[in-house]
Amino acid sequence: MNKMVLANLVHRPLRSIISIVAIAVEVTLILLMVGLALGLLDDAKERQRGIGADVMVQPPGSSFLSGITGAPVSTKVAGVLQKIEHVEVVSPVITQLSTAGTLEVIYGIDLDSFQMLGGPFHYLSGGPFTGPDSILVDDFFAQSKKVKVGQKIEVLNHEFTVCGIVEHGKGARKFLPLRSLQELVGAQGKASIFYVKLDDARNADSVAAAIRQVPGMEKYVVRSMREYLSLMTMGNLPGLSIFIDVVIGVAVVIGFIVIFQAMYTAVMERTREIGILKSLGASKLYIVNVILRETLLLAVAGIVLGIACSYAARAGIVRHFPTLRVAVPQHWLMRAALIALGGAVLGAIYPAFKAAQKDPIDALAYE
Repeated sequence: MNKMVLANLVHRPLRSIISIVAIAVEVTLILLMVGLALGLLDDAKERQRGIGADVMVQPPGSSFLSGITGAPVSTKVAGVLQKIEHVEVVSPVITQLSTAGTLEVIYGIDLDSFQMLGGPFHYLSGGPFTGPDSILVDDFFAQSKKVKVGQKIEVLNHEFTVCGIVEHGKGARKFLPLRSLQELVGAQGKASIFYVKLDDARNADSVAAAIRQVPGMEKYVVRSMREYLSLMTMGNLPGLSIFIDVVIGVAVVIGFIVIFQAMYTAVMERTREIGILKSLGASKLYIVNVILRETLLLAVAGIVLGIACSYAARAGIVRHFPTLRVAVPQHWLMRAALIALGGAVLGAIYPAFKAAQKDPIDALAYE
């Protein structure tokens, strides 16, 4: 049977290749879309973890998404937080969401206190801020935009000079002096987030509770960094899970239609062959088995090709767009394979049963 299945697929090579490519596109689409979403999410989590804070304090009503809140509270809150037991460092940060060219969050930082959270920046080139119009960028951004120290770049319609290129992993990809970003967004003396470093990270929950008990700060959003990172999942990001489901749905429809068309056409073309098999004693189950085996062979070939294309595409994306991260977890490889396999089998069921129902006398007389 296996030899016959293989011979049937080789007999119509173009149709088989198109089916394999369609399933590969389905798998690649799923893995790349999910990979981009997970990669960007994981990258954001790692950069938040790299700041080195133990507790995050945000104004009332703030989103857990960094950069969405703006700068609605006074930096004097840092002085209040500094007096709480176990607090060693408080660093006010103003964040600004920018959509110029790409979606990114820019940090305005007090360099000294920010570096006390998790250690100083690792400068790959250049050094700290030299004035209000200087900017630090990370190595991924510098690589993607071919930026060098001393070069001028535009941020929020203002020209800044790159004073240093730092190793990635400390929150943002662009850092401005706190006061400079405050002035640019019209929020002098205000901050969006207060990063807090404790004497011991195990005190994070007790310190968070103590902050909420401070008069006037009862409604502030206070989270340990551990809690904050646990919230950064696809399910908590507005619309992301729906987007992934839509992508998977479209991919399944592609695979279903192509396999259905290929198998249905194959059954119509092989009416006489099916009649011969049934006249020789082949059961309905045998005929269904032949069609489904052909489908599974096409699906497996398409899945393998799709996974290979996904890894190749990921390498190309990372090479040409260093700021984009693409993660392809092992469990999603299995899920994408099962989704493609399921769509292919669904597309082949009707043609398989239609072939099994053919009358051998009519089939033998078919021209």
